[in-house]
Amino acid sequence: MRRHTFRTTLTLCAAAGLAAAVVPASAAAPQAPPAPEVVAVDCAARGQDRPGDYIIACGDGNNRLTRLRWTSWGPDGAVGTGVNVVNDCRPYCAAGTLRSYPVTVRLDRAEVWKAQPDLRRFTELTLSYPEASPDQAARVTYRLPG
Repeated sequence: MRRHTFRTTLTLCAAAGLAAAVVPASAAAPQAPPAPEVVAVDCAARGQDRPGDYIIACGDGNNRLTRLRWTSWGPDGAVGTGVNVVNDCRPYCAAGTLRSYPVTVRLDRAEVWKAQPDLRRFTELTLSYPEASPDQAARVTYRLPG
């Protein structure tokens, strides 16, 4: 009888140890990324956190940012690089050519977003062109939707 009790005890301890080793692995939920403190509101009134693409000309899409890579993003501003794709509208926009310009992007002036008061949104976008630019200006600033 003693043998049976020892074997049963050993089996129960092994099972409990195995269960203890397995439960934390299966119970551990993946960590969600932290909620953004500040967003860039897009043309569809959605808050974007570090967007890869961003349309500047909401009406016709003839001015947009692509291949965005952000080096910083926070409540005091965001800085990144990318490509500004602009329709030259020559001879008119429907027949124009999309031209690409390397650009440095800066987002500033974060304010409370009325649509989602728990978030702040950037209200200003500044593009700096290290080379050529669409309108020969080295720097352009836009007011963002939201």
